[in-house]
Amino acid sequence: MYKKLRPVAAAAFLLLLPLAVTAQELSNRLEPMDVFRVQVASDPQISPDGKRIVYARQSADVSSDRRVSNLWIVNFDGTEHRPLTTGNYGDSSPRWSPDGTRLAFISDRDGKSQLYVRWMDSGQTAKLTDLENTPSGISWSPDGKQIAFTSLVSSAPPKIATLPPPPEGAKWADAPKVYEDLIYRFNGPGYLKPGYSQIFVVAADGGAPRQLTTGNFPHGPGVGGFGGSDAVWAPDGKFLIVAMNGTTNYEYEPLHTELYELNVANGSLKQLTHRNGPNQSPDVSPDGKLIAYSGFDDRYQGHQTTYLYVANRDGSNPHVVTSKLDRDASTPHWAGDGKGIFFTYADQGDTKLAYLPLDGSPKVLADHLNLGANFTVANNGAFAIQYDTPSDPGDVAVASLADPKLNVLTSLNREFFTAKKIGAVEELWYDSSVDKRRIEGWIIKPPDFDPVKKYPLILQIHGGPFSNYGDRFDLQAQIWAAKGYVILYTNPRGSTSYGEEFANLIHHAYPGDDFHDLNSGVDAMLAKGYIDKDNLFVTGGSGGGVLTCWMIGRTDRFRAAASLYPVINWYSWVLTSDLPSFGAQYWFGANPWDDTDNYMKRSVISRVKNVKTPTLLMTGEEDFRTPISEAEQYYSALKLLKVESALVRFPGEPHGLTRRPSHQIAKIVYTLNWFETHRKKP
Repeated sequence: MYKKLRPVAAAAFLLLLPLAVTAQELSNRLEPMDVFRVQVASDPQISPDGKRIVYARQSADVSSDRRVSNLWIVNFDGTEHRPLTTGNYGDSSPRWSPDGTRLAFISDRDGKSQLYVRWMDSGQTAKLTDLENTPSGISWSPDGKQIAFTSLVSSAPPKIATLPPPPEGAKWADAPKVYEDLIYRFNGPGYLKPGYSQIFVVAADGGAPRQLTTGNFPHGPGVGGFGGSDAVWAPDGKFLIVAMNGTTNYEYEPLHTELYELNVANGSLKQLTHRNGPNQSPDVSPDGKLIAYSGFDDRYQGHQTTYLYVANRDGSNPHVVTSKLDRDASTPHWAGDGKGIFFTYADQGDTKLAYLPLDGSPKVLADHLNLGANFTVANNGAFAIQYDTPSDPGDVAVASLADPKLNVLTSLNREFFTAKKIGAVEELWYDSSVDKRRIEGWIIKPPDFDPVKKYPLILQIHGGPFSNYGDRFDLQAQIWAAKGYVILYTNPRGSTSYGEEFANLIHHAYPGDDFHDLNSGVDAMLAKGYIDKDNLFVTGGSGGGVLTCWMIGRTDRFRAAASLYPVINWYSWVLTSDLPSFGAQYWFGANPWDDTDNYMKRSVISRVKNVKTPTLLMTGEEDFRTPISEAEQYYSALKLLKVESALVRFPGEPHGLTRRPSHQIAKIVYTLNWFETHRKKP
């Protein structure tokens, strides 16, 4: 056993001898340790007057092996770029006061995440809270005198019996823990503390926070951020508008949220919307007469187009304002003059910022926003975004409604990428063999690519499955390309940003014909002439891990596979994941015991007997989105079939295997070394 697994343990040796790359070339190519060197700008917040931008500068500390973040500031014209906070801390969520004189943010610099305020003229900083649980969703009142936020309020755990006390001096084991909720653990937080998120306000100059809400359901973002949204102030400062389920049945209605008006004076709630489906991301117009929000009428499909809505302040006359846009509209924000709404949507893998006049059609202002990134708009129409391209992991860019020409203010990795070559990225379109649908993908070529040579190919498959790849920076794929591989990543059917019909080709049919979309992509690469047909590899995480196993269950063309945190058995997944009601209602339409044949037909374990491909499986031990028991089932099945395989467990890791930077490196290196071990040599 030791000899068979030794190539994986010898990954560090491969870092010294990169694939198809000379030792002299190593210094100017990306390597796994660059995970600790690449920095990313995120959450850019423009000041109310549009003159300054504060953002979170994210990096990884090699000594502590943790993610860190500090706040930086830069003028709208790119001058005076400097830090506001320093140290190996987690400083995040900067939010300007309405007059631009102060900055609220969350920081763990005293050991536990709390709410802080910084006075911008003097730099003096005060800690406003001393909460048991982390605050989130901070929002200034219009007069700058209060800050609203959300935090978990703990409650007594369920109790089945009273245990006898231990004798004096005895040391007994910890008492058992009792759970009575459907969602009792969640990816990231882990096993949940008893209690519910509640909304608070605190004086901006300090003092004890005041809890506004009560009730046995999450107020604002639900468990782990599932459902609901942060509270926003109405212009009069008397009310907060919040999206939440609002009932104790929230666990069984995972997408159902309504907008509520919360009276700041007495904590009373008034429901503003009434429909089955999500009503999310509210924003109140400057004159206080209208509310913009996003959502859809729930039809229990795998993917449903999210539209932008506008309603009267009391919730009456709700109507869609993006009915002609077959793309997901999100994060609406009113312009300072109240004449239009800024929002984001993704089209063919590219996230865009758009502006919708109330009396006109949407106008694209910027593209290349980071996937899922937010934006902020000043009173004068200036805006700041997180900019992301295939050669830029994430910087701050600005423009304005009057002059939408983007100006990228930061270049956090400029010096680093001056010394490092990265692989060129090109777009690829091809026809799926099953129905001739056009499929979009991207190719990363190794630095110093020579079209005369033959290169091994890695097919990388995205998760979701309702998500998308795009022409964005991918550090993992770039490191693989630096070792002499060509990388192909595509958006097969089910991918978002191509319209609802394309996404729902996998509704109640996943996995399925996405095999042909992906396999046709490999054929398209072979037709280019520079791919070695004897050295094809496949990998992916989450939904990409599912499709990796789906591929090797239907073809033997790949030399090796690496399936990361996959779902192997839909029956067991629904009953062990953190989203049981979502999986049963939306992805299958029935509980597993009522539709067992369909559950098993769509489970990749049903095709495991066909697998001959050497397969590496990796999952985090604290992954509750696709629990490690899923990968373990597949591993045991492969071993019973005597297929070469290995199982890698990541301690302390949730879904994604990136909580610790060293684990992100291990994910990259183990996959690479598994492929190199099975690569057919000339």
